[in-house]
Amino acid sequence: MDDDDLHARLKAYEGRPAAVAGAGRDPVNAPMIRHWCEAMGDRNPAYTGPGAIAPPTMLQAWIMGGLSGHQGRAQAYDELLTLLDDAGCTSVVATDCEQEYLRPLRPGDEVAFDTVIESVSPRKTTKLGAGHFVTTRTDVRVAGTLVGTHRFRVLKYAPAGRTPRPRERRPRPVVNRDNAGFWEGVRDRRFLIQRCAACDTLRFPWLPGCNACGGPEWDVVEAGGEGTVFSYVVMHHPPFPAFSPPYAVGLIELAEGVRVISDVVDVAYDKVRVGMPVELEFRTYDDELTLPVFRAREGAV
Repeated sequence: MDDDDLHARLKAYEGRPAAVAGAGRDPVNAPMIRHWCEAMGDRNPAYTGPGAIAPPTMLQAWIMGGLSGHQGRAQAYDELLTLLDDAGCTSVVATDCEQEYLRPLRPGDEVAFDTVIESVSPRKTTKLGAGHFVTTRTDVRVAGTLVGTHRFRVLKYAPAGRTPRPRERRPRPVVNRDNAGFWEGVRDRRFLIQRCAACDTLRFPWLPGCNACGGPEWDVVEAGGEGTVFSYVVMHHPPFPAFSPPYAVGLIELAEGVRVISDVVDVAYDKVRVGMPVELEFRTYDDELTLPVFRAREGAV
């Protein structure tokens, strides 16, 4: 993909949301104001005592999501960053921010916000490396009234003097004599479950003997592909190569009664729920790797 094609794809994200209906994790409060003023060495009396206001430059502090992030983060922003990663712009640095203040914030105010991808620059060459500047605009409101705007700009770039690394491949499954038949089925886009020849108990993952009666003989049945989320976790940290947190990993109970651990795909991680109906999909990640994953059934989200 040449620079013009890449920039055209990046420009398509301008105007799309990066966060929708976000809410500050805490109301504006005096202890945080005090900590901020102590760290900045700001002794302005407007920030203490009855009728105190928050320092205007704290605007971003009230909307930060911390390590766990905010509810309402939109998929478009993650897609944009992934597109830049795939183009070799794997490094990021914050470059600047701009703020506009319409009225002071006071202790007790509860802030809400929406963030939009405002602009993506053409390819720029800097001392750090070549890449694209991405600017987001966040409108901050209290009780529906706009109180301030925060523009934040980052540079996603390929480090100078370094050959861009290809995107990391997903780890390969460990295939052995006990589970080779399962992975052969996956290559044929069939999800095969072992069935004990002695007691008909279904089992997954594959084992050399029946976990119910101990019988060594078995055959297979093919799963129909429907199931529900029995349990799930959301992976945030640490980030593994080829994975982009946060993402949901589900314990899926198939209609046949066995359970399998797999990715829950094409649905926002914070929309995954216990009991959510899902269906099997075989997804190809590269020339060598196809994996069974599960997506929400139509109408389930």
